[in-house]
Amino acid sequence: MVKDRMTMPSSGGGLIRYFEDYKSKITLKPGHVIVLCIVVMIIIILLHAYGGAMLG
Repeated sequence: MVKDRMTMPSSGGGLIRYFEDYKSKITLKPGHVIVLCIVVMIIIILLHAYGGAMLG
């Protein structure tokens, strides 16, 4: 047996570690997201109904 063998450190096998302690600087409540979606839907409906007359 060879005792002068060099050992390499074990790798993660391509696995990525995700940490759950990450805090985003932008936080939205679910209610705000729903209201924003409704506002965007109303704008799209209004543009479909009146956009041709207003924009050209």
